[in-house]
Amino acid sequence: MLAELFAVMAPVLAGAGLGFLWIRLGHPYPVDFITRLVFNIGTPSLVLASLAGADIDAATFGQTMLAAALVILTMGGATFLVAKLLRRSWRVLLAPMMYPNTGNMGLPVVLYAFGSAGFAYGITVMVTVSLFQFTLGAALNSQGNPLKTLVKTPTVYAILISMALLLTGTSLPPWLANTVDLMSGFTVPLMLITLGVSLASIQVKNLRSGLEFSLVRIPLAAVAAWFIAGWVGLPPLAQSILVVQMCMPVAVFNYLFAQRAQREPVYVASLVFCSTLLALVYIPVLLAILM
Repeated sequence: MLAELFAVMAPVLAGAGLGFLWIRLGHPYPVDFITRLVFNIGTPSLVLASLAGADIDAATFGQTMLAAALVILTMGGATFLVAKLLRRSWRVLLAPMMYPNTGNMGLPVVLYAFGSAGFAYGITVMVTVSLFQFTLGAALNSQGNPLKTLVKTPTVYAILISMALLLTGTSLPPWLANTVDLMSGFTVPLMLITLGVSLASIQVKNLRSGLEFSLVRIPLAAVAAWFIAGWVGLPPLAQSILVVQMCMPVAVFNYLFAQRAQREPVYVASLVFCSTLLALVYIPVLLAILM
């Protein structure tokens, strides 16, 4: 079991560690360009490549999205209690509570832990979190019209195409399937490297507060995901993946949103940093229980 867990976590640690070391050695890294590349080309390609040929029916796909959405909303509701417990503004804690790092860290962990059979569920959870983050999240942070943001998000169109393919039982033409498969290949490695770069670039203060938040959020997310998945009727594999994905550390995007909105960005940075480091301890334990 230890060898299996190490095999799962090693690529994640290697990718993020490479990005972290790259910055610490003083090398330049075009974060904005890479983020746009992954967001506009890599992620839509990954969604199409994973969902279009996935062994997942439209009903289960919809159930997984519904379950993920309910967990996100549940965590949003729990924010008010956590804010009182930690004596922080709920506006500061809302995004970190609702939006875990289901992309940069979640997808690689799901891929290496559950294989291609579970990767489609991981993608489904990730795109659900992304839709909330770039609509509701953008609206709460006053970043323009959320509908306009949604329309300009290529991943949305990849989801719609994938759902149409699932509903009709058709597949992509071979030339297009090969193309999106090739384009999707760079996405996960770049996600991991960019995660390491982001962590190396964040200035962290008050590590204790970040640790306290993580110790409160992770059990809440695990319990909420487990019971909601059971209530919705997800198959066991999808239930396990929903729990793993929703227990991922705080997404780096939350720090960027906090920075733009000037809502205690230093504190949010500590949440991102501490939760990511703590994930290296609790994720293997979680996988040992669920795998």
